[in-house]
This record gives sequence, structure tokens and C-alpha cells, in this order.
Amino acid sequence: MITVLVTGANGFVGTHALKSLMKTRNIRLIAACRNRLKITPEFEGEVRQGDLRDDDYLATLLDDVDVVCNAMAWTSLWGNIKNSHDLYYEPTIRLINKTVEKKIDRFINISTTSAAAPDTSSDPMSEGIPRSYWPHLCNVIKIENYMRQMQANHTAMINMRLGIFAGEHYALGIIPILLPRLKTHLVPWVAGGKTGLPVIDGRDIGEAMKCACVAGELTGYQSFNIVGCEVPTVREVIKYIHDEFNYPQPHFSVPFFLAYPFAWLMEKMDPIVPWEPLVTRSIIHLLEEVNANNQRAEQMLGYKPSYHWRDAVRLQLGEMQQKQLRPMKMAKPIV
Repeated sequence: MITVLVTGANGFVGTHALKSLMKTRNIRLIAACRNRLKITPEFEGEVRQGDLRDDDYLATLLDDVDVVCNAMAWTSLWGNIKNSHDLYYEPTIRLINKTVEKKIDRFINISTTSAAAPDTSSDPMSEGIPRSYWPHLCNVIKIENYMRQMQANHTAMINMRLGIFAGEHYALGIIPILLPRLKTHLVPWVAGGKTGLPVIDGRDIGEAMKCACVAGELTGYQSFNIVGCEVPTVREVIKYIHDEFNYPQPHFSVPFFLAYPFAWLMEKMDPIVPWEPLVTRSIIHLLEEVNANNQRAEQMLGYKPSYHWRDAVRLQLGEMQQKQLRPMKMAKPIV
């Protein structure tokens, strides 16, 4: 019997991780979040409610825990330098330090397949490439690097570079950000939409997190790309959304070397317009080729995805039509 604590247990990754771990034998499961009322109703186990920025809460949060599955991830696709540091980077570093201090067996972190894109993202053990235009990605990479520094300790540091989120309980991601922009008919294909978009169903993310919790001997720093059964192209995803949900498709295409300066111009216009930029360099970056596959995760974690990207997109758009009344902002709410 091992005890697994899932932080961010009411978020997208946390919810799917809980659901997968609940089906797994010989696990005592603890959910950690700021609002227990938002945890999936199927979960009936122990809840440790609080804020990771609270010293008193953090002091006892990890008591009697063997594995920390850190699904807490405030995120932003645009600006928010201070918020990313205060609400994401600093709490995560403090959690890592407390995990090591308490000699917990394993710390599991969530990252992105785009951390080292496009140069070396096919290798999940490669170092991330900071991008000055995306402060939050820089913090994601700084956390990966800090985990590398801490790998000599008792605690195994496991980094999960996840693909593009899709599916039920959806969260901030490229799909809900792009869709209202497609309606403007101003967003082009980038490189003809021929690059891969590693869409992954939340249920497969939950399975991957479970595998990382229960896999055999893992030591030091280990990082894995986690994607779905098949990686479609951007064009395939947008065409499916067009065919099934009647969203417009782009009417023209630009290469990456023009897309980035165009996005830069949109960012520069932000102070003088009342809406968020039509497109940002972070969005263009997410459209870069990552060439990610599950080979290492399958070999070392036993991870095998089960859900097709079309199912994930269909479920997400169905949920969006019910719940999302206005375009999603490019940062999570500040609470």
C-alpha cells in the first residue's frame, strides 16, 4: 500500500489523475486543493484543503505521503510575469523542497511537450529552451531544471511533458483559445497547418499520472513525453472541428518566420485595444513541431493511451458549448 497525494485535485489534470488512481489497487489516495467542493463527486477519500503559499498548511500537507503527484498548475499564455512567479513557480519550488525535506519517495511534475520545441522536444530528457516572449514557459523550464538539481536526493524527480489538453473538465489550452479567434476569419494557417498537434485526452493524462505513481524503480531525474494514440496535424484538428462544429477554417497560410513577427505586432497593440491579442508568439510556439512519442513512457512507466484525439476534441467542444459563454482568457483567473 502506497499513499499518493494529488495536488491541484480539482483541476483538469488533478481530476483525471484522481479518477485513474481511484481505480488502482493498493493505493491510499489523498486529494489536496483550495476548495474541496470542486473535487469530482466520485472521490470519497481524504481531502487536505489549503493553499500551497501558506507555510502552516505546507508544513503538514505531506505527512505520511509516499508519492506527490503535483497537478497544481496556474498557467498563462500571455504576460503575467509576476502572477506566474507568485502563483505557480514559487509554490511549486516550495513543494519540491518540502518533498525532499520529508524524504518522500517520488515527486511527479507536469510540464509540456513544447518545453524544448522545436529543436530537441522529441527527446523528453532534453533541457527546455526558454522563450523570452512567454514568461510562464520560462518558469516551467526553471522548475524542470530545479528538479534536475535535486535528483541526487532520496526523492525521485519525475517530469511529465504532456501534450495539448483536450477532453472533459477542460482547462486553459490552445483549442479553447484558438476557436473564438477562428471566427474572426483573420487567423491564418501556420506552415499550412502541417505540423503535428499532440492532442491528448484527459483520461489518458490521468492514466499516465497513475503509471508514474505506481511504476517500478525510478531514480534520479526522469522525464517523459506523454501524448495520445495518434498525433494529428493542426490542419486535421481544425478541419475536424470545422466539419463537426461548423467553425471557420483559415483562408490563407503564412510560414513560421512571418507568423512570429505578426504575433509580436499583435502583442504590441495590446495596450491600445480593449481585447486580448488576436494571436501571440506563445500560440505560434505551441504550433511548432514537437515530434513527441510515447516510447520512453511505455518502456519505463507502462503507459499506453486509449482514447483517440477526435473523441477528446468532441467531448471538449460539447462541454464548451454548455459551459463557456464567452471566449476564454489567456491566463487562469487570479484567486
